[in-house]
Amino acid sequence: MNVLIACEFSGVVREAFKSRGHNAWSCDLLPTEIPGKHFQGDVLNHLHGGWDLMIAHPPCTHLASSGARWFKGKIVEQAEAIEFFLELASADIPRIAIENPIGIMSTQFRKPDQIIQPWQFGHGETKATCLWLKGLPKLVPTEVVEGREPRCHMLPPSKDRWKLRSLTYQGIADAMANQWG
Repeated sequence: MNVLIACEFSGVVREAFKSRGHNAWSCDLLPTEIPGKHFQGDVLNHLHGGWDLMIAHPPCTHLASSGARWFKGKIVEQAEAIEFFLELASADIPRIAIENPIGIMSTQFRKPDQIIQPWQFGHGETKATCLWLKGLPKLVPTEVVEGREPRCHMLPPSKDRWKLRSLTYQGIADAMANQWG
């Protein structure tokens, strides 16, 4: 299966699909952190590659409820973020999953099909993540764990905080590859 992981610099989801024999590519404005098949640039230029599945992680800076207090001063940026999300959602790809935190896309697009948590997939953390699905079933939890902490939200300020907060948990990546691949 030809799989595009949109807006992924880490390579975590791409590698989960690759390890199961899929032709998986990531695409991001940043270079990949794990060497592998990666397009560096605007993913909108790569949507017509005969993909069977796209998993997209559009930037959430101007979409997530956690940043709502700054929305008023970022009208243009938010409009561009909404447009980008909608372009991904309308791509001519038979199976699509778009993930993003709880935010405005529930009203600007539609309510998510599912909200997942890392603790459902082997990680003792909380981080509600919405999934908008097209042609895919909901993810089934693989390993519910105790000891749930909001570690991601407690990260101290740093130049890499945004990167650390945006990484996909390995358990979720593996569930996507196992259940959607």
